[in-house]
Amino acid sequence: MLDVRRLRLLVELSDRGTLSAVAEALSYSPSSVSQQLSQLEREAGVPLLVQVGRRVQLTPQAEVLVGHARAVLDRLEEAESEVARSLTAVGGTVRIAVFQSAAHAVVPQALTLLRAEHPALRVEVTEREPDVGLFEVSARDFDLVIAEQYPGHTRAHREELDRVHLVADAIRLALPPHPSSRRVAASDRSLLAAATMPWVLEPEGTASRDWAEQLCREAGFEPDVRFETADLMAHIRLIRSGNAVGLLPDLVWAGEAPSVTLVDLPGHPEREVFTSTRHAAAARPAVVACRDALARAARATATPSAR
Repeated sequence: MLDVRRLRLLVELSDRGTLSAVAEALSYSPSSVSQQLSQLEREAGVPLLVQVGRRVQLTPQAEVLVGHARAVLDRLEEAESEVARSLTAVGGTVRIAVFQSAAHAVVPQALTLLRAEHPALRVEVTEREPDVGLFEVSARDFDLVIAEQYPGHTRAHREELDRVHLVADAIRLALPPHPSSRRVAASDRSLLAAATMPWVLEPEGTASRDWAEQLCREAGFEPDVRFETADLMAHIRLIRSGNAVGLLPDLVWAGEAPSVTLVDLPGHPEREVFTSTRHAAAARPAVVACRDALARAARATATPSAR
């Protein structure tokens, strides 16, 4: 009989690529992971790993086992969900990965709703970039992820995850709150008004940065990026102080009045904010409750144009 815990290690190795990454994720030592996988080889009666340089690689037989192991883990998760649905109260722990502006705008109100309606439920929230969060939900590090997608940018499809729309979040040009900015906003609603100004954008390689640069190029200029940070609160401060312009989604204001001058962009672009979980966990009462609270919080927080 194959050991389920060892099968999970094989799945983790398939997902994470190295023994050290598996060990770090599961708080094991690399030697312990290696020993457990060696034991799984003996149970299976076939080689599962081959040494390729300084790394190990799964054999074709191991790949077959990984497919079956994923199905076994999904069935166990579905069994846990069915048992939980038989209870009258929603409890347990839900681990949520969330990107910054959603953590700032949506999560606090959702947690307030959950505390009032499901006091036995424990919710743990960790900030993650969307791509990382999606992978870690797939790898069972988290139960739910709040992620985003910018216009024209498609994230890698993960067949083991579902996807539920949360809110459409308008993106606008953000200018310093000076009288000159208000005049620009009133007279010229295009990006060209900011073509010669210093910009703050998220780091290179992020979906938001790629989208922002493409938008500026389509308008006929290359943004003069002098500030680069993933912290949108820092974006707001740089723009508010008159040191930069940028592109801000409405969620950063968390329903409060903006502290900078906002200008509508051509075509009124929006990013989609959505949640994802494993199909096997989607019916778990705790996950359903979290999604419901997040949806209500998003509706309450969104500006009228972002609903």
